[in-house]
Amino acid sequence: MKLYYSPGACSLSPHITAAEAGIDVTLVKVDTKTKKLEDGSDFLAINPKGQVPTLVLDDGEVVTEGPVIAQILADLAPASNLAPGNGTKARYKLQEWLNFITSEVHKGYSPLFKPTTPEDYKPIAKQQLADRYAFIDQKLAGKDYLLGETFTVADAYLFTVSNWAKYVGLDLSPYANVTAFMGRVAARPKVQQALKAEGLTK
Repeated sequence: MKLYYSPGACSLSPHITAAEAGIDVTLVKVDTKTKKLEDGSDFLAINPKGQVPTLVLDDGEVVTEGPVIAQILADLAPASNLAPGNGTKARYKLQEWLNFITSEVHKGYSPLFKPTTPEDYKPIAKQQLADRYAFIDQKLAGKDYLLGETFTVADAYLFTVSNWAKYVGLDLSPYANVTAFMGRVAARPKVQQALKAEGLTK
């Protein structure tokens, strides 16, 4: 399998998932601005959306959208417990978190990265994110991870997007449970492995 990624982008989430699951994926770096691969070929020929992550399965099937890719990888290694079994209430809770993170947190950062976003809108975008983190902080009270004591693909996704806070001037320190969560996830050996592979740590 091939995982198309950009260092530190949301593609870090399925990268972490693959590492935690013990799944060997071939990493292919994408320049998301030029939509080119390192060999100069056109990424749009693989994924017309032009976005990472993109997963190419061994049979050639192309899959896009991070939360879907993460679940595919988790299901390939059920013993890793990165996703509860399909059809269970726990799986629906996982999908609830994945949807919340993708729509309310991930997309909440987007205006803060766009150079075309009016400066007077950025405080509004930050406040919206702050409200989301207040909710997440409450939900993490007394728990190591979003679903309890077990690390799942939702945790990999929340960790990935929350790492962006430092680049946009969003202070997460008021959220003690979120801060503890970030430290807990960062300390995981497979997370460190993925960060190092993407050149994000030494």
